[in-house]
Amino acid sequence: MDEQPPPQARQTGLPAQLVERLSRPFQRFLHIEAAAGGVLLLCTLAAMLLSNSPWVHQVEQFWETPVGLHFGDMASVRSLRDWINDGLMTLFFFLVAIELKRELVLGELNAPRKAALSIAAALGGMLVPAGIYLVMQKGQIGEVGWGTVMATDTAFVIGCLALLGSRIPQSLRVFMLSLAIVDDIGAILVVTLGYSSHVAWGALLLAALGFGLVKAMSMMGVRGFALYFLMGGLIWVAMDASGIHATITGVLLGLMTPARRWVSDHRLYAILGQVIAHPTGNHGSGDTKDRQTLLMAQIAARESLSPVERLVMALHPWVGFLIMPLFAMANAGLTLSFGQLGNPITTAVVMGFVLGKPLGVLSFSWLAIGCKVAIKPADLSWRLLTGGGLLAGIGFTMALFIANLALSQSQLESAKLGIFIASVLAALAGLSVLVSLPLPAADKAAKRVL
Repeated sequence: MDEQPPPQARQTGLPAQLVERLSRPFQRFLHIEAAAGGVLLLCTLAAMLLSNSPWVHQVEQFWETPVGLHFGDMASVRSLRDWINDGLMTLFFFLVAIELKRELVLGELNAPRKAALSIAAALGGMLVPAGIYLVMQKGQIGEVGWGTVMATDTAFVIGCLALLGSRIPQSLRVFMLSLAIVDDIGAILVVTLGYSSHVAWGALLLAALGFGLVKAMSMMGVRGFALYFLMGGLIWVAMDASGIHATITGVLLGLMTPARRWVSDHRLYAILGQVIAHPTGNHGSGDTKDRQTLLMAQIAARESLSPVERLVMALHPWVGFLIMPLFAMANAGLTLSFGQLGNPITTAVVMGFVLGKPLGVLSFSWLAIGCKVAIKPADLSWRLLTGGGLLAGIGFTMALFIANLALSQSQLESAKLGIFIASVLAALAGLSVLVSLPLPAADKAAKRVL
């Protein structure tokens, strides 16, 4: 029987969950993302079933329910679907931006040449599909929907990689997550520049002042998240009134979020050294030296993680298991019709994702490596990159988001069908390539033992 450590020794360490949060944030992100991909798939299937059921009109009326606030003669009213797409999706883009910043400053991409490979691949994965779409739709009514084929769906891609387990190296997961995050940000910039309405410069100036105040608050050492979220809400209102798509607020605030922690390890250990495990005295007053020391230790432990790390841990489950499923339920409904299979928009979307994505990812990666701008990890072979490039053609969430902005209702149905077909084909093609790769040596040895 194994010897158990004494109670005092067990209590001097951190709980296992906290250890995981401190030492394995990237793995935690991948685990949540993979599980969220399963929930997103279920909600997508539910939305499609409802849109082909006898209750389709009731479901549509529900998502078009007007919701808003009235202040005298002033009113802010939009449909429930629009609040999800314009409001809640801002939190999705905020999470995308802070995760990118964490990886660039603290994570796997803190070396410029490592980051350059994912950035180059993402750039190719945006430009080449958009180019193919524009060539196929040149002069046609769907030409304006070129942004639909630019982004990769992070949750579905990570979910597909999770199915492969240890068959693929961690470097491919890092590459695909970074690629998806970068081109999500690229897509929202496309939304801002290509699909925003007439700009109201006064409201835009107010939004800029709000960003300036957020920066000033950070420089002055304001630590509470509540005040920052209040400022973010006010900036969102100003950005929305300016005519620029308000979800860009999430990206900008995410990139402004500090990635450096306030309390260093040395200071944290010094503070924890002052903690008295068994305070003396039996009085009930909370204003004691022992109590103050414990409160200081609590703040120090919290602030030993950067704001970026804390926000990722706090927001990721909410975005993955609530916001994204709600978005899918509100937007993924499609009345299935085989007559749309030959529609030019459907064909352009499928070709953009299934052909353009892997072509763009691989060609731009090859150029970046050949020009010595980027380096490729030793265990990330070109066959792995090919499988990853094919999986990058899964463009569900952002594709629906941009298609809703760019296309009319009749065109949107054709684009949705193309998105669904392309996502299925890309997933099957990518998984087929990756499954065909030989097992790592450790897995082969384990199979021989069994």
